[in-house]
Amino acid sequence: MPWPKALETADVTGQMVVLGTGTSVGVPVVGCGCDVCTSSDPHNKRLRCSLVLGLPGGTLLVDTTPDLRTQLLREKIGLVHATLYTHDHADHVFGLDDLRLFPYYLGHAMPVYCEEQVEARIRKSFDYAFAHEASNYAGGVPQIAFQRITTEPFEVLGTPVVPIRLTHGRFRVLGFRFGNVAYCTDTNTIPEESWPKLAGLDVLILDALRPKSHPTHFSLDEAVEVAKRVGAKRTYFTHMSHDLEHEATNRALPEGMELAYDGLRIPLT
Repeated sequence: MPWPKALETADVTGQMVVLGTGTSVGVPVVGCGCDVCTSSDPHNKRLRCSLVLGLPGGTLLVDTTPDLRTQLLREKIGLVHATLYTHDHADHVFGLDDLRLFPYYLGHAMPVYCEEQVEARIRKSFDYAFAHEASNYAGGVPQIAFQRITTEPFEVLGTPVVPIRLTHGRFRVLGFRFGNVAYCTDTNTIPEESWPKLAGLDVLILDALRPKSHPTHFSLDEAVEVAKRVGAKRTYFTHMSHDLEHEATNRALPEGMELAYDGLRIPLT
């Protein structure tokens, strides 16, 4: 019996949809009773960091978080045409198994765009999908077609993508620019050679973990200074911990800057 047709997906054409804005443990944090974790404000509910983009050639997913199924159902995203990775940490990769339905709808393997070290992590962590005996695995496996990327611009789903080298503590990761919108999560340093790629932005989405400094993420104050230097028309902060209450933090931020939230939709320019 052929696989049923995928449900019509929500129309996200020309939009970036923020699926998650939380740090690696999400918010609420398991077992925490702080004011943010127990808040009734939906802006303080933060799944792990990811987003989708409605491009001319289809829907592009950036990172596969452990919350991916919940995120896609919430936003009524019934079909993903390609996946792009920023880096290989667990909170950005370990939802990959939830991609295994899409090849049935697409009729071919899922194109996955990533750097070499991300591919290596996926092959190790999801070895059952790549073993010679994968076809005999007791259950479905992700059907993946890797597309190797570097810091050179490339095209996906009819759209140019500009990778932006970032550092995340001792790790080398990527941000991405899509037209005049840039996504730079999981970073605490922007190398000098990457700054020109952030010029002339309409929207910047930038890591801002918490008020205090951190060895691998920008603090909120550090992120504000980066945002001032970039000079985007609007900056949204992401990858946030439970130390940042949405409304109170927004009131203290400079004009043109605010915390992102799960479900935020941003026009692509």
